[in-house]
Amino acid sequence: MPEDPAFGRLFDRFGASRVVLLGEASHGTAEFYRARAAITRHLIEAHGFSIVAVEADWPDAAAIERYVRDRAAVAAPSPFQRFPFWMWRNREFADFVAALREINRSRPADARAAFYGLDLYSLSASMSAVVAYLDATDPGAAALARSRYACLTPWRRDPAVYGRAARHDGLGRCEAAVVAQLSDMLARRLADGTDAALLDATQNARLVAAAERYYREMYRGSADSWNLRDTHMFETLCAVLDAHGPDSRAVVWAHNSHIGDARATRMGRDEGELNLGQLCRERFGEQAALVGFGTHTGEVAAASDWDGPLEIKRVLPARPDSQESRFHEAGLSRALLDLRTLAHPGLRLALHAARLERFIGVIYRPETEYHSHYAEADLASQFYAYVWFDRTTAVTPVGMEPAHDGTLDLFPFGV
Repeated sequence: MPEDPAFGRLFDRFGASRVVLLGEASHGTAEFYRARAAITRHLIEAHGFSIVAVEADWPDAAAIERYVRDRAAVAAPSPFQRFPFWMWRNREFADFVAALREINRSRPADARAAFYGLDLYSLSASMSAVVAYLDATDPGAAALARSRYACLTPWRRDPAVYGRAARHDGLGRCEAAVVAQLSDMLARRLADGTDAALLDATQNARLVAAAERYYREMYRGSADSWNLRDTHMFETLCAVLDAHGPDSRAVVWAHNSHIGDARATRMGRDEGELNLGQLCRERFGEQAALVGFGTHTGEVAAASDWDGPLEIKRVLPARPDSQESRFHEAGLSRALLDLRTLAHPGLRLALHAARLERFIGVIYRPETEYHSHYAEADLASQFYAYVWFDRTTAVTPVGMEPAHDGTLDLFPFGV
């Protein structure tokens, strides 16, 4: 079990890696969160990993970063408020955050593990963060940033509307402004690369530029917007590794669809999609360890539609023609398979053969599961290792309950 100290030691085999990417077959499965937490704690304590980077927005993760490194809080909304809130506002992740804070408390400030978000959906919060930093350091530059970001202001509550307008009405005028702002912030970073607050502001400026382009591209085709998003996550990961020095090493939490090498899937072969795992392999080679996770059945926290309510749904048993069915048929309730050391020729051949693999995100529709949640993949080329839980349970959402004063509890501080 993940709670057993011996579980983390199984991943000593990846202790010398530059980046260890830990996947999940769904965004709402408790066992995946607990396993990743145990692996990450062990890699930090036993192997000196200093960065945790997750599939979350930079400003939201920044609140966790300040908490786990015991830095001063700033005036900002409570993190992870938007759909799907349960992806990070859950008991399993809260327990990891508390454990990471305790690990850091025993260390000097400059040796504490950092926590970052890699995703790009926080357009409005990131614009505000850039301006707030400049207000405190350079009011003239802050006024210029406000002017540049003004073209996005009408759409900051719903950036997808900007994407539609840019697509249909030719409104691309915001692109030059946000790129110019990013260029200014990068120049500041070159002048003072050790300032943590400047790193935060620069990454927010990077996010604004990427998000502006993302919302324009999303109406041109899924591959374009997908590739932009995963490239942004990769570039953000590289930026934080660079900021922490040449000896820095990171653990990444993201969905299997992001961390498994896209070239080993139908999405990469037939649809022209790349992903974070592929880019890490191309950049870091054998120093990038890609670890997938899977399950046969159980329950999952998910919605039926985007922006829909959270539901606890039954996960259908894996299809007989799927990768997951092979693991279920082996009769193991839990397993770790190192896909680099497959000695049995038959097993090696079987796991390199393309076969259906299940992908459940924040939306799960069992009634259309074959079409909406399965895609072909060569498992042994997609990952270095695969963690298996035959039956799984849903995460436990927390932090959205009303507090005594009528406000929402802060997460994770109110947990």
